[in-house]
Amino acid sequence: MRQPLKTFIAPVMRLYCKLAWCALGTLLLSASPVYAQEKSLSQGLIEVAQRPLAPDFTLVDVDNKKRSVKDLRGKVVLVNFWATWCPPCRHEMPSIERLSNLHKGEDFAILAVNVAENLDTVFSFTGTLDPVPTFPIVFDKDGSVLKAWPVRGLPTTFVLDKQGRIAYRAVGGREFDNPAILAQINALLLEKKGPASKPAK
Repeated sequence: MRQPLKTFIAPVMRLYCKLAWCALGTLLLSASPVYAQEKSLSQGLIEVAQRPLAPDFTLVDVDNKKRSVKDLRGKVVLVNFWATWCPPCRHEMPSIERLSNLHKGEDFAILAVNVAENLDTVFSFTGTLDPVPTFPIVFDKDGSVLKAWPVRGLPTTFVLDKQGRIAYRAVGGREFDNPAILAQINALLLEKKGPASKPAK
């Protein structure tokens, strides 16, 4: 019985350790003078060198519909890792909805990946927001997607180009309808759909 128990506990402990680091990063960000003074969170996105191919995932949304990164190839995709207990996550969520509305009808999509929370918790939280999110929220219940992506804290956001490559990232909250961020996303939307890169070996 010892070996199966160890096999079960090890990945669970790794997930909790990563979530603990995310929580610590969030706490430090929330307590910092910069965050306290810059409630608009209007920083831009950080460009990612060489644009590595984003890891694929398939998760279900609030309607139990499967959503995957690969199915969105050909669109610019914003992937946001978040949780309801994270103050910057809560603060930036309405701006993500505004960003979604600005790009309706364009080759643009959003996947908000909730980490290790249940439907009731997320539903209760989103119901308090104005505007209420209409973009897909998917559930990474066991943290496997969190571990596969280069997440350094919550929230962490990635913007993928039309080839499915990570073009930009942001660690910490943002106002996603800020002009600087809109300009970065619009530049990606103007890029042509080239052949997809192969995953790094």
